[in-house]
Order: sequence, then C-alpha cells, then structure tokens
Amino acid sequence: MTSALLSATHLAAARGERLLFREVSLSLAPGEALVLRGANGAGKTTLLRILAGLTRPEAGEVTRAGPLHWIAHRTGLKPHETPRQHLQLWARAWGSDEAEIDEVLAAMGLARPADVPARLLSAGQRQRTALARLKLQHRPVWLMDEPFSALDVDARARLENEIEVHCAGGGAVIAAVHGAPGFLTSREITL
Repeated sequence: MTSALLSATHLAAARGERLLFREVSLSLAPGEALVLRGANGAGKTTLLRILAGLTRPEAGEVTRAGPLHWIAHRTGLKPHETPRQHLQLWARAWGSDEAEIDEVLAAMGLARPADVPARLLSAGQRQRTALARLKLQHRPVWLMDEPFSALDVDARARLENEIEVHCAGGGAVIAAVHGAPGFLTSREITL
C-alpha cells in the first residue's frame, strides 16, 4: 500500500458567517492528479490554502508527508522584480542551485524577458514566472490555484506536460481549474 503524500479529514471552512464547505476528506497518493471544481466563491482557494497550511480550517485535520509547492492565483511578483530576480530569491530561500536558473527560464519560455521588470510583462509571462518555481526544487506535492490562468496555448501545453511528468515520477497535484484540465486526472472534487 502506498502512503499518502497529503491527506485531509472532515475539513470545514467558513468566510464570515457563510459556510463554504464541510466534511471534505481526501487522500493524495504518489502519481495522482486531483482537480477541484466549483463556482467562484465556493471555497476552492480556501481549501487549497488549508491544504498548504496557510489557513486554518474551522474543523478537520490535514497531514502532509513532506514539503509542497503552493502556486497561488496571484503570482507573487513585485512590480520591479524580473523573472530572473524572482527565481534567484526563491533559489536562495530554498537553498537551490542558482546555476540552474537560466535553464529553468528557457524551459518556461522566459529567456527573452528574463531581465524585464514584472510591471512590463504580460499576465502570461508573470504566470509562467510563478510556475517556474516548480522547477527550482523538487517537492512531491503541487497545490495549484488556477494555474492555467493567462497562459497561451503553448504555455498551457508545457504546463500540462510538466504536471504529467511530475505525476509519472511519483509526485502528485491538486489543481483548481475551470474547464478541461488538459492532463490526466485521478478524480475530481466539486465544492
């Protein structure tokens, strides 16, 4: 039996007086890709934040087997920060090899705008910069909030491939998406 990389039992969350969800339980094993669905405001981002350890649930418990990557809907780039600077910051914080940054930038289609401030980048370039953090350090679980937002067809295909390679290598993904995910999924949860 394969042990779970991430599990949650009987989670509940509220926003103000409004209950977003309750009794949400899940288990994520190596190789699995789970998709979160629901209307805007249903609690997809809140659930992902709880799973990442960034928000406390009203009830329930989360168990993580190791470190994870959290890719929020907002990219986290400062207006003056370039893709290269953004990745250098994260590489230093994680103790990753900065020598790989140029390779990561090229793999994400960011070689040309690598030194352009984020305020001048397109939304897709900012999103690809945030997603490039996935390649800086191996972490078995990826939690992703609308990762395909602002991506063009090529960048979307690149990310779909990255997700499938990650899962094939024993990693796992939970992604909140709108529309068809474009990658093999193990199951869906609708809030």
